[in-house]
Amino acid sequence: MRGRKRAAPKKRAAEEEEKKREEEGGGCGGGSSSGGDSKSPEELKKESTTKGASRGKRVKAPPKPKQEPEFFREKRNLEDLWQAAFPVGTEWENMDKLQEINWNFSNLEDAFEEGGELYGKTVYLFGSTEPQLLVVNGEQKVILIPIVVAVVSPIPPSDKIGIKSVQRENEEIVPMKAMKMAWVPYVPLENRQSRVDRLKTQIFTLGCTQRRSALKHLKTERVKQYDYCLPYFQPLKADDDEEDTVVNIMFPLEPPVVCDFDWELDNLEDFTDELIKDEALPEDQKDAFKDYVKEQVRETKKTQKQAREARRKAIEDMDPKTKAAFENMRFYKFYPVQTLDTPDISSVKVPYINRYYGKAHVVM
Repeated sequence: MRGRKRAAPKKRAAEEEEKKREEEGGGCGGGSSSGGDSKSPEELKKESTTKGASRGKRVKAPPKPKQEPEFFREKRNLEDLWQAAFPVGTEWENMDKLQEINWNFSNLEDAFEEGGELYGKTVYLFGSTEPQLLVVNGEQKVILIPIVVAVVSPIPPSDKIGIKSVQRENEEIVPMKAMKMAWVPYVPLENRQSRVDRLKTQIFTLGCTQRRSALKHLKTERVKQYDYCLPYFQPLKADDDEEDTVVNIMFPLEPPVVCDFDWELDNLEDFTDELIKDEALPEDQKDAFKDYVKEQVRETKKTQKQAREARRKAIEDMDPKTKAAFENMRFYKFYPVQTLDTPDISSVKVPYINRYYGKAHVVM
């Protein structure tokens, strides 16, 4: 018992000594008992910083920026209607130019809304382009203006395509399917999740299934046919072109002699001498040129006579319903509406459609 009492003061002394070391900074959670190895608080802080740096400092990642909700403009129900109408007669290499300007055909869309010109009617649409010199961003440049022609009719206006240009001597009238074209039903955006066979559409567009990627496998003449295509229409009454007395001349020389000759107003002898005087025609080609013009006049007159006969026979063979449809057909020609993104086209709008359709009843 006495031995334990003598040990107590020693224990208390050791505890007091340890407490004293901690107060002086010599011990820090189990430091050395030797007074010579004790370190000051500044040295311990520096040592701790050095060790932390050797292990690599942990950098806190910056907070991610809060993403704003992304809003998409809701598309209009008939927004792509004008693009569904194939731009007949537009060169393939120029197709992409139609997307360079943000054209807007909201006037065409509005025409199908209640109260519009085309509301509740059966309509056939085809597209085309008209090159015009316009001011774009302060500079003048040739722009292809897309136009859409709407034919109001209970039946298709035609199932044929005309192929004609100044460069082509002969005019061809071929079935649409020969050029991979056909009237196809247009489905508005809001109905595209429905079964097409259950829809009762009243809008048809002239479509073309010829793939641009396959053009390189076609002959040049075949590709050029598409450049000269025109939607064909044979009205019940003769148009001005059918009785036209002017022929387009392209006499084959290098360069060719291109001009218009009116067989009622122009004297062929004087007309030819004038070309020679203007050095547009070599004098040694005078007789050959005159023969060429006479042949063109004969061919034009023959074509016009055939057209009159074809029209007369077509009218005779028509049933009353079809005849009534042709008599009541109306043509609407739509130009893009003016927006901040589009050039001013107000001065270049014309009612003329093409050599077959003539002029539109209404220009929009």
